[in-house]
Amino acid sequence: MPANIPQSAAHAAAPYDALLLYSFGGPNKPEDVVPFLRNVTAGKGIPDERLEEVGEHYYGFGGKSPINEQNLALKAALEAELAERNIDLPVVWGNRNWEPYTNDAVDELEKIGAQRAVALVTSAFSSYSGCRQYREDLAVTLDERGQLGPDGSTGVQFDKIRSYFNHPGFAEANVDAVVEAYADLEANGGSGAAARLVFVTHSIPDTMEAASRVSHATYSQQHLDLAQVVAARVAERLGHEVPWDLAYCSRSGPPSQPWLEPDVNDHLEALAADGVRDVVLSPIGFISDHMEVAYDLDTEALATAKELGVTAVRAGTVGTRAPFVRGLVDLLLERAALARDEPVTEATVGSLPAFRSVCAPGCCLRRDGEPSGIPALCGTDLNS
Repeated sequence: MPANIPQSAAHAAAPYDALLLYSFGGPNKPEDVVPFLRNVTAGKGIPDERLEEVGEHYYGFGGKSPINEQNLALKAALEAELAERNIDLPVVWGNRNWEPYTNDAVDELEKIGAQRAVALVTSAFSSYSGCRQYREDLAVTLDERGQLGPDGSTGVQFDKIRSYFNHPGFAEANVDAVVEAYADLEANGGSGAAARLVFVTHSIPDTMEAASRVSHATYSQQHLDLAQVVAARVAERLGHEVPWDLAYCSRSGPPSQPWLEPDVNDHLEALAADGVRDVVLSPIGFISDHMEVAYDLDTEALATAKELGVTAVRAGTVGTRAPFVRGLVDLLLERAALARDEPVTEATVGSLPAFRSVCAPGCCLRRDGEPSGIPALCGTDLNS
């Protein structure tokens, strides 16, 4: 634990009396798939026929997303780390798009008597879909409960943990995963010394990228900064140079709308054309092996590599790795100290500073210069 964060277990998490683990959600069975996708695409007018086509990714896995069990595993890991530090803080799980919904989580927090909770979003990077959309959903839920704004005299107050892509714990866990993947590559007959490291994250529209600059860096710049740190540390551990690139996956939307590129499959084709025969894929943009990893990387990208004659392995996500979980609890305690107006040195890696814990009102807009029309919680005082 950083030396500038109070060591007293009774005091460390104050003023918080609960932690909200806040995630995306996913279906648990085939019958859930289309209703879940309706929630994800609400307001876009996409017909069920199209949602059924998109749902084939889920049906190929029995209609069940891995994300829910992975969130439960992370919840248990957080509870264990808190207990190890003698911090008595209940952890409640909620999702934007499936059960348990945001409203269910707020219900549970109220039942256990929580008055001020800190929210941990299961997205490490700052953008509309990775941060602001969660804050909007929480604001809408509280507004529907009559608990938002000057008239909201009851209910749980929420703060949030800052975007943590450049926290040392997240970086260290990714380094460990990539080093393990290089060992797996060599075990599968590949050459670690000749392998290209390809970091992969979820693509977003170019307009969302332009609007994602908060005060320091856009969505893609955040990834590039962290990727440089991870690659350098992997090179130190392996004892040789590690050339790397950043690619994207999970593009959706109309073909006419530009999204961040290159797509990972296109990038693998380009690498193969340049004579690269060994690749490690690192899903640096994801914290767990959910559907975008299981389908877009483990299914599609690895199949593309095989067709190209490229030996490829996929590094693990940070999941419940110890450095990551410890780092999340450190972030929680950092946020608590900030809420108490105590001086804190916010731990980071790379060239970018720590992102704001209290979000600026106009940050991470949906499209460049265009707000979504939905209120978003910005930080400590929900009634401001």
